[in-house]
Amino acid sequence: MHNAFLLDTPFSPELTPGARNAVTTCLRIQPDEKVTLICDEACLTIGASLARELESRGLAWSGFILERVATRPVTDMPAPVLDDMESSGVSIFAVQVQTGELQSRRQMTDVVNRRGMRHAHMVNITEEIMCEGMRADFNAVDTLSQKVIEIVRAAKVIRGTTPAGTEIEVQLSPDYHWLKTSGIISPKKWGNLPGGEIFTTPGELNGTFVVDGVVGDYLCARYGLLQATPLTLTIEKNRLTGARCANKALETEFWEYCHTDQNSDRVGEFAIGTNIGLTRVIGNILQDEKFPGIHIAFGDPYGFHTGADWQSRTHIDVVGLGFDIWADGHQLMKRGTFLVE
Repeated sequence: MHNAFLLDTPFSPELTPGARNAVTTCLRIQPDEKVTLICDEACLTIGASLARELESRGLAWSGFILERVATRPVTDMPAPVLDDMESSGVSIFAVQVQTGELQSRRQMTDVVNRRGMRHAHMVNITEEIMCEGMRADFNAVDTLSQKVIEIVRAAKVIRGTTPAGTEIEVQLSPDYHWLKTSGIISPKKWGNLPGGEIFTTPGELNGTFVVDGVVGDYLCARYGLLQATPLTLTIEKNRLTGARCANKALETEFWEYCHTDQNSDRVGEFAIGTNIGLTRVIGNILQDEKFPGIHIAFGDPYGFHTGADWQSRTHIDVVGLGFDIWADGHQLMKRGTFLVE
């Protein structure tokens, strides 16, 4: 374990409010609970800020720095990490992930799901996000998220449009569950931090989705903000049937990513971002998918939670901007602002 090293690592005091929000508001760690904290060298200062919060509250915790227990990319989560999680009620994963590491993250979340742990998934977290999205009022985000999820759970059809040209219609299936990951993390569903979204697997999604925000996974860091070169996607019966972009490298790479396996081109997630503390997209999917509006993902549907009975080795989110949203004809959002009271 690397507790002492993390506690000796200096970090900016600007990280402390976000770290405190994670420990006290989002995870609500109790005095008798043990925590497994996992970070890497790229997120060392963030890991140190989280470690300091855990230590200052007298909590029992084990800290791991990935490069000190495995070689990157980590294809299998190291046994010491998984073994430690078996005796923890809470885990935190603050890491800049690398290509080929999805399996190791699934091994970690398999333990989380099986044991009903509260898990903060802070994949590709940055100091910028710690000082922005992680400072949100997550109690307010949770209240809004609950209101929105109650509306969409009762709806049959959701429609979304944007000034950039998005026009999608989503038929919702009663066989698939809606999940709330508002930043208040429960044993029922581990959550990304910063939080602020509700999501399901769509019954059937059709239309055009213009990605003028960002794309996910490792393509996000590679291509950044897309307002100047939007990626226009055509979707028919949940399948990606077309992709065009002025940036031909992005167009090609996205298309290839979405044809990794037989379900990589299938819409596995339909989501509404609810983090009203965010005022802009920054080019990091961890925060940007929580931006108020609609995002969808091609690939794995998180079936353990949504009830979808299929899988994929890939999962890539795409974010649009300035949404108008209707649920069964009732408008929920206008130009990116919620109309829900």
